[in-house]
Formats: sequence, structure tokens, C-alpha cells
Amino acid sequence: MALRLYGLQSLSRNFCLIGCRMMGNDLGGGAGKGGGTGGTIREAGGTFGKIEAAREEEYIRRLNAQQLKALKEHLDEEVHHHERIIKEHQEAIKRHKQKISELAGKSDTD
Repeated sequence: MALRLYGLQSLSRNFCLIGCRMMGNDLGGGAGKGGGTGGTIREAGGTFGKIEAAREEEYIRRLNAQQLKALKEHLDEEVHHHERIIKEHQEAIKRHKQKISELAGKSDTD
């Protein structure tokens, strides 16, 4: 699970970088100055290019939201797991201390 979330995290980081790089030009406004194009629709520019760019941005936002939700759920599960383990350890410590005091009481009477 941790590896899967790490993969999602790095994927979202890559999408963030892509989104930041696209911000320099008007999204969907035509071919970029960097030599690369965004595909035939975005290359043509105009309304269709802007709609396509908006759809891509929406997809990236949804993907980031899903990844953030999955990460939060995973961290909540880990917290609950560790709290349960702590409780079990505290109960074990209590049992051991009780046994020690019982043994100390028996050795005093011997």
C-alpha cells in the first residue's frame, strides 16, 4: 500500500509540474513556443483547444483530489493501527507488572 501511495504521490507531482509549465501560455491557445504541441486540437487553438485544456485541468484536479483522499485514508488506517498496538502493549506491561508484584509477594513469604 505504501508503495502504491508513493507511486500516486510521484504521479501527482509530475502532473503538478506539467500544469505549472502549461500556465506560461494561454491554455488551449495553440502551439507552444517550446517546440512541443499539445495535440491536434490544442494545436489548432480556438474554442476547442480551450475546452480541451479545461478538461485536462479538470482531470488533473480530480486525480489530485482522489490521490489526496487515498493518502488521508491510508494515514488514518495507520494511526488506528498504531493506537491499537499501543493499547495492546500497555495491557501487556500492566500484566507483567502485576505478575512481578505477585512474584515479589510470594518470595517475601518464603
